[in-house]
Amino acid sequence: MSGFLENMRCSECVDWGEKRNTIASIAAGVLFFTGWWIIIDAAVKYPHSDDFNHSYHACGVIATVAFLMINAVSNGQVRGDSYSEGCLGQTGARIWLFIGFMLAFGSLIASMWVLFGGYVIQEAWSLSLVALKICGNKQQNMSFYF
Repeated sequence: MSGFLENMRCSECVDWGEKRNTIASIAAGVLFFTGWWIIIDAAVKYPHSDDFNHSYHACGVIATVAFLMINAVSNGQVRGDSYSEGCLGQTGARIWLFIGFMLAFGSLIASMWVLFGGYVIQEAWSLSLVALKICGNKQQNMSFYF
């Protein structure tokens, strides 16, 4: 995935090598912001727990913590190039990254469980609230992909 912008036809026109990480960071930030914007808008629009259960925000919060944990560790720290101090050194950075990935995948699985267990399988769900009830899952997915 590190070179997906290099295979574009216009790669001769623009030097993607220097800007690739910047573009990926901006795209990730936009998706992350959009996901939280949708879930906050749904919570404001439907303030009662009968329409939208607010305990389902936990999946997005855990994904946010995982997002911060994963981005706090650089490649050099995992490889051991630039990180020799600290409590556990390179091993500690790898453990921190592994816990971040576990939280990210766990929150993704939990959001799918919420989507299907809480909304899809229920017998009495109305078509007017389908978009609202799926937006919590979309918020989780947008924060997970980057």
